[in-house]
Amino acid sequence: MTVSRINRYILQQLLIMFGFFALVLVLIYWINRAVRLFDQLIADGQSAWVFLEFTALTIPAILSTILPIAAFAAAVYQFNRLSNDSELSILQATGHSGARLLRPFFVFGVAVCVMQGVLQHVLVPTSLATLKVRTVQTAENATARLLQEGTFLNATDDVKLFIEGVSAQGELENIFLHERRDDRTITYTATRAFLVRSETGPKLVLIDGLIQTQADPQAALTTTRFNDFVIDVSRFLSVGPVAPDRVEDLNSFALATADGFERFDVQLEWAVRTLSSLLPLVAVVLGVATLMSGGFSRLGIWQYILYAFVLLIVVKLIEGFALDVVRSERSQLWLLVFPVLFGAVVSFALILRRDKPWRTAPLSGGAA
Repeated sequence: MTVSRINRYILQQLLIMFGFFALVLVLIYWINRAVRLFDQLIADGQSAWVFLEFTALTIPAILSTILPIAAFAAAVYQFNRLSNDSELSILQATGHSGARLLRPFFVFGVAVCVMQGVLQHVLVPTSLATLKVRTVQTAENATARLLQEGTFLNATDDVKLFIEGVSAQGELENIFLHERRDDRTITYTATRAFLVRSETGPKLVLIDGLIQTQADPQAALTTTRFNDFVIDVSRFLSVGPVAPDRVEDLNSFALATADGFERFDVQLEWAVRTLSSLLPLVAVVLGVATLMSGGFSRLGIWQYILYAFVLLIVVKLIEGFALDVVRSERSQLWLLVFPVLFGAVVSFALILRRDKPWRTAPLSGGAA
């Protein structure tokens, strides 16, 4: 079997195992989120289609979380399988160096990095923005369901609403709205009304009506007639209006030309997304390099799998520390490259340790 065929064989097996681990992890994360989302949406009276749409919009964020883990698990599993089947021993006997053995794993890591980059820079922010829009629309639909004709409805403890009828065109007829606000009571009556959407939430437009206000039970009742009056009904809902766009809600292409954000926030978001895109490659290379450092033993390499897992945790800890420092010291943005640099240096040292004749003896548990 030629070197290229060996690399293709290993790469094919890596992709198969990566797909398996990614599917399992996505299902675990998805079920955990879907149960909470199902309770929330069904309690609001939403349909199964809305539930499926909302859960689908959370999948890109879930994928971006599990891809480095799935890539690491696939690389470690495949290396361990090759070791147990003595295939690595055969490759070593034919003169394959650690760097050459690492090649298909490196290509695999780069492929996962590309997937992660597309998720981080495009799909995740786009899905978050879409999810916000759909949340607003769902809240407005929930408001519309409150508008039931011929029944007094308690929108909240302090708000009561009555609608005599709803026309075929969606026009509300003979509206009564009673609201207690602080120490005042306000009553709105109108012959007609419309429910309309706006950027800040749903509005109720009253036509030809009267406002009756009383500051306290002993105070005089004041009345005001109006031709049209607008009431913000989003405050009657448990779900408020969507917050203004954040840098997290814009894909990287839109973020590059967006106005209204601090330059540091844009730079930090770009750096974090790029760092997250490189983590799968770091996880794969660091894991395989750690396993290679133990040699090829018939007793297995589980001890070195634990070492690899610990090193991956160290990389994540360094990432978290670097982010904390950068957020407090904006001039230290360059520190975000340190987790990737640490993984690269440790991997290079482990591969060099294996390939050079002057390397030290392998750790306990390696080949005899």
